[in-house]
Amino acid sequence: MTKTMIVLGVVAMVLVSRHGVHAQAAGSSYCTALVSKYEHYLDMDSKRGRQPQSAEARAGVEKCKAGDTSGIPALEKALQDAKIDLPPKG
Repeated sequence: MTKTMIVLGVVAMVLVSRHGVHAQAAGSSYCTALVSKYEHYLDMDSKRGRQPQSAEARAGVEKCKAGDTSGIPALEKALQDAKIDLPPKG
């Protein structure tokens, strides 16, 4: 391998890793916004001692609060089913 190829490979890895960090941060912010909307509009029953709207949505809330963006689809579905606008992504 030539020095040029090595340098280009390192530059490419840095650029890809920065994009991944930005995407993860954006996903985390979106997750937080979804949780906020869910808790404000749909989670009122749990504050009264009853079960929240759905177990899937509640699991989504817990995942997002733990920093796991895999909870996003469940929260989006719960909000869309309730005809509540989703927060903007990003």
